[in-house]
Amino acid sequence: MLRIVIMGVSGCGKSSVGEGLALRLGIPYRDGDDLHPADNVAKMRAGLPLTDEDRWPWLDRVAQVLRDQAPVIVGCSALKRVYRDRLRQAGEVRFLHLTGSRDLIAARMAARKGHYMPTTLLDSQFAALEPPGPEEATAIPIDQPLDAIITAAEGACQ
Repeated sequence: MLRIVIMGVSGCGKSSVGEGLALRLGIPYRDGDDLHPADNVAKMRAGLPLTDEDRWPWLDRVAQVLRDQAPVIVGCSALKRVYRDRLRQAGEVRFLHLTGSRDLIAARMAARKGHYMPTTLLDSQFAALEPPGPEEATAIPIDQPLDAIITAAEGACQ
């Protein structure tokens, strides 16, 4: 069963790439933001970074989706290796890491409307990020048009 996690810091394009890839592959996309417990959302809205303890119940929900709804694509930051290990408990998971500079991602975050994650938390996201090596994930640069990013993601899933 195909289980794909589109990962990266907030604002890197997980939702846009996940939705586009889902259309190309003909499988569902689930936004990990929708799986956060209400307390996590409230904390982020208040500009407070999540702790590992905050993230465990959320990661368990993401893993359950990967396990029970495959084939599926999930957008999930998966910032630390231990988080990715937790997600792998769902079975074989393919990670696609959307990479970009802090400035590019901050500009994208500032331009988006209606999202609860404030730009002020971007530094905490980069601080928590343990970039996966090539043996763990396929890195996809986001400094290119969305269609090119989706094409690269599709190629990584072949």
